[in-house]
Amino acid sequence: MEEAAEGTKLWCGAAAAMVWAGGWRGRKAAVAGLAALTLAQLVSNGVCKQVNDRPRPPKEWIPHDEVEDRPASSSFPSGHTAAAVAFTAAVAPSWPLAGTVCAAPAALVAVERVQSGAHYPSDVAAGAAIGLLSAWLVRRLPQLAPRMWR
Repeated sequence: MEEAAEGTKLWCGAAAAMVWAGGWRGRKAAVAGLAALTLAQLVSNGVCKQVNDRPRPPKEWIPHDEVEDRPASSSFPSGHTAAAVAFTAAVAPSWPLAGTVCAAPAALVAVERVQSGAHYPSDVAAGAAIGLLSAWLVRRLPQLAPRMWR
């Protein structure tokens, strides 16, 4: 899970900036973003990587030395991408400007995971899907919870 912690530093910093600069809207966006990120990490790293044992792309495909620094865990799905997309997608409804600002680094995270040789494009796509679903669930849970307890 050390890899997961490493991949969340950017988003925790963004959440802190939102709390500091955004007032009520910033706090609401930060909480939603961190909740979605946590759910995405649990699903991608705590569940999916444990049941899928997909090897990383072959070293021969990667034309640079960073290929030696890849994690040893399963390639599927990309937990970094799941976290980035979850945070961004959960923040955007509360604070569209912050969501727009977060979209650029989230896209760069996804591209970097393939470029570095850590993931196949399908791993990144699955991570993005987990992130979107996590954000949707976090945003919808307040409306769904009262119905579940009736």
